[in-house]
Amino acid sequence: MMSRARPRGVRAVRGATTVRADDPGEIRAAVSELLEHLLDENDIVPADLISAVFTATPDLVSEFPAHAARMIGWTDIPLLCAQELPVTGALPRCIRVLVHAETRRTRAEIRHVYLRDAILLRSDLLSD
Repeated sequence: MMSRARPRGVRAVRGATTVRADDPGEIRAAVSELLEHLLDENDIVPADLISAVFTATPDLVSEFPAHAARMIGWTDIPLLCAQELPVTGALPRCIRVLVHAETRRTRAEIRHVYLRDAILLRSDLLSD
């Protein structure tokens, strides 16, 4: 019998988190936590990953978020870091990620992950 499983497609998954201070260890821990939640929430494994783009606010300069991803095993995935635009009033000490992955989930089934104070970026995702 042939499987009627939905074909795999490429999806983009967003996430963000914040740190209390510009500290390399704190940045690595926050990125690790964010990526773990992002993959878990979307049933993604590292083999499904295509690429990831990280941004950090201008007040975070002590560590590359991509380096933190490399440290948790993302060694064969293309990664890129950039600085977030320094918009007045923007959320400070924030790390964002845009991950591209192969998945059978539809766009509506993708769960974007916002941790710590970064939930303020997407209040529409808050649970009632």
